[in-house]
Amino acid sequence: MNRDLVAMVAGEPSGDLLASHVVAELARSHPGLRCAGIGGERMRAAGFEAWWNSERLAVNGFAAVLPRLPELLRMRARLRRRLLEHPPGVFVGVDAPDFNLALETSLRERGIPTVHFVSPSIWAWRRERIHRIEAAVDHLLCVFPFEPALYEGTRVRASYIGHPLAEVIPRQTDAAEARRRLGLEPGEGAAGVLAVLPGSRAGEVRHIAPSFLEAAARMQRERGLEVLVAVAHAGLLPALRRQARAWPELRVRWVVGDSHGVLEACDLALVASGTATLECALFGRPMVIGYRLPWLSWRLMKDRGYLPWVGLPNILAGEGLVDELLQHDCEGPALARSALGLLDDAPRRERLRERFAGIHESLLRPTAALAAQAIADAAAA
Repeated sequence: MNRDLVAMVAGEPSGDLLASHVVAELARSHPGLRCAGIGGERMRAAGFEAWWNSERLAVNGFAAVLPRLPELLRMRARLRRRLLEHPPGVFVGVDAPDFNLALETSLRERGIPTVHFVSPSIWAWRRERIHRIEAAVDHLLCVFPFEPALYEGTRVRASYIGHPLAEVIPRQTDAAEARRRLGLEPGEGAAGVLAVLPGSRAGEVRHIAPSFLEAAARMQRERGLEVLVAVAHAGLLPALRRQARAWPELRVRWVVGDSHGVLEACDLALVASGTATLECALFGRPMVIGYRLPWLSWRLMKDRGYLPWVGLPNILAGEGLVDELLQHDCEGPALARSALGLLDDAPRRERLRERFAGIHESLLRPTAALAAQAIADAAAA
């Protein structure tokens, strides 16, 4: 067993972002450890050795998995063989439970310690997965404070380490400076700046972006708002530009790879459900959440949820702070009405900022340091 090797698998951009801070902290605090496996651009920038790119794991919904399933199974089998032939000191699965849990189970059975970073959302749906987690995971690193209690009475060691984004995103932000960095001239955005975050995966953009862009066009026509569209990576830009042609009057600034800059610069956001909703809350920005899945994926998922909300700000608050427009409700006119209503309601926006500040405080821990130490301890055990 190579105790100097930390094998990692991070799926899609959110996992890449979360893991990049841990990889950087491991490089700083445990320079003898080498991190390698499946990761994205941010992890590579932090010193990660990517054998495969994490974008290959980014699949949106059950139905979308099926055509990609043979490729994903082959990738996992190749990685499993590689890790069994050259065992690492520890394997770290970063989110992506459908890919990672089976791999972790197999590695753990062969004596390789396993750490899973980010608890699968058994509190929201698919509660039966707790048994798979028991078989797969030695140490579970939880990013939300209510999660460790879910694993009491199981064999899983679950620790709350805070959410890394609460460390990364400052509690005091500067919209004017963010606008300057993004190239807005003084006076631009005087009527307001709308951020549009239509998702980080191609499937999300295909199903969600048209409604978001229609809503942005309506809001710009009525209020003269500046519209900033956060493009998760350059590969999504051609599809977004094609979709925007349906509203030739819409004036857009495309911002590639800087969603945090877009959120800091905005007054209000349209956000696809996912990690971006938490990022928006941590920036203290009012939002409307929208999401749409392929029809079959929606049918398979809609009756398996246990909570009345899908957006992380609502889940963490325990109430419907933020409007959620899902599936058939996720249409341009409805999104625009909801967002304009929020823009016109200053007391509600202030209440949201106060609640978001409380969420930020509850998630603030030295997350990267705690995660890095847990991983290093597992590798040395």
